[in-house]
Amino acid sequence: MKQIRQTATLSKKPSLEKPDEKLVLHPRNKHRGRYNFAQLILTSPPLGSYVFLNDYNDSSIDFANPKAVKALNCALLKHFYNIAEWDIPSQYLCPPIPGRADYVHHLADLLASDTKSTLSKKIRVLDIGVGANAIYPLIGFREYGWQFVGADVDLIALKNAQSILEANPGLASAIELRLQTSSSAIFSGIVKDNEHFDLTMCNPPFHASLAEAKEGTQRKWQNLGKAKPATLNFGGQGAELFCEGGEIAFISRMIVESATIGSQFFWFSSLVSKASNLPEVYKALKTNGARQVKTINMAQGQKQSRFVAWTFLTPEQQKNWRKH
Repeated sequence: MKQIRQTATLSKKPSLEKPDEKLVLHPRNKHRGRYNFAQLILTSPPLGSYVFLNDYNDSSIDFANPKAVKALNCALLKHFYNIAEWDIPSQYLCPPIPGRADYVHHLADLLASDTKSTLSKKIRVLDIGVGANAIYPLIGFREYGWQFVGADVDLIALKNAQSILEANPGLASAIELRLQTSSSAIFSGIVKDNEHFDLTMCNPPFHASLAEAKEGTQRKWQNLGKAKPATLNFGGQGAELFCEGGEIAFISRMIVESATIGSQFFWFSSLVSKASNLPEVYKALKTNGARQVKTINMAQGQKQSRFVAWTFLTPEQQKNWRKH
């Protein structure tokens, strides 16, 4: 609070027209409006050292500063989701929480449209690529009481995620973490025989190579007025940022594997960052026998995104899913 008052008295900038609120987010998303930094600092005082007045005379942070972004995430998780202890190792992905929450809420709508049991604590979700931040299980459990299994190929990331669960009462019993020992497998080695999930979610690696990831980082920093990127990305290790063939190759493998365990899941889903990849995704789903496919569009500010969900269950199997 103190820093905001001090910067407010020093600012002599003319106030520009304020940007619109983030009304494109899901109606249940707790981050639809502008960040209330005064409130967030009361919840998490360390955030205060990163807050300043921007050109609109609004409180903000430098989103190109990884420490500032992490401090904001800590405050948001503590204030809105009762996650008192949250941290990630240096250079690991620091996720934008509003967008991550949107994926969860839209999945809840998808589930409710078929099973009528969005709020049931019996709902089980598999998060492919849970990462060091474990953001989807944290939000999904706090918002809906869902039970999660989080899978990842990175042992360091899983150890950090486990430390988050153990530092916050009630999380470790609801969220289980599993190591994927094969870099070429997605569901194999993670999903057990006769194990069932209502949902699977995934934020696949976006880039096809390390060089492509660096180019993307340079563009982001230039857009923020930075001449040279100080780090590989705003956060992200190898498996978080790129894989051979990029996003479309990863999702295609995911679809092929999902067809072999189709009766064990109600809905499979994955974010698709590039709209140009959708035709290939739809083609792979048709080839592998998906019975129903849905594309849910999302947006946050100027950023457009979407996820594709598919199921191999017949209408009768869908109807009897909860009973079974």
